Amino acid sequence: MEWPAPTDFVHGDPLPAPTTWTRPGLVMTFNLECPGCVSRGIPFLKRLHAEFGDAVHLLAVHTSHGHRQLPREDVEPTLKKFAQDYAKLPFPVALDLTGTLARHWHTEGTPHWLAFAPGGDLIRSVYGSQENAQTRLQYLLEEWTGHSGEGI
Repeated sequence: MEWPAPTDFVHGDPLPAPTTWTRPGLVMTFNLECPGCVSRGIPFLKRLHAEFGDAVHLLAVHTSHGHRQLPREDVEPTLKKFAQDYAKLPFPVALDLTGTLARHWHTEGTPHWLAFAPGGDLIRSVYGSQENAQTRLQYLLEEWTGHSGEGI
C-alpha cells in the first residue's frame, strides 16, 4: 500500500499504514491553497477528532495533486506553522510533495476523504467539503464507533 514515509510526517507522530490498523480511519488530502480545505475540511476533521477521539485514526495529507508543486523547503515550514500554531491540529499531518499518493488513491482534488477499514481496505472515497460530504463521513464514523455525533 502506498503510504507516507515516516520522514513525510511533519506534524504529530507518524501513523503506520492502514494495513496495520485495528480500528478504522479517515484520511483527508488537502492543500493550504485550497479555500474549502482550510475553511471547511480542516475544521471538520478537528470536530471529528473531538467527537470520536481515539476510536478512529485521523490523518491530514497535504498534497500538491491538483495544485502547484513547490520544493519541500517552501512547503514544510508553512505547513508546520499552520498545523502547530494556527490550526493547532490534534492529529498527524503528512506531506505528499509530488502528489504521488493522491494520484495513487485516485483523488479528484482537494479536499478528498479516504475511509479505511481496520486492515487497510478502502471502503469509502468522498470528494469535497460541503455539507453533504461531511454528513456522509459523520454517519460513517458514527456507524464505526457505535455512537452518534453531538452537534457536528
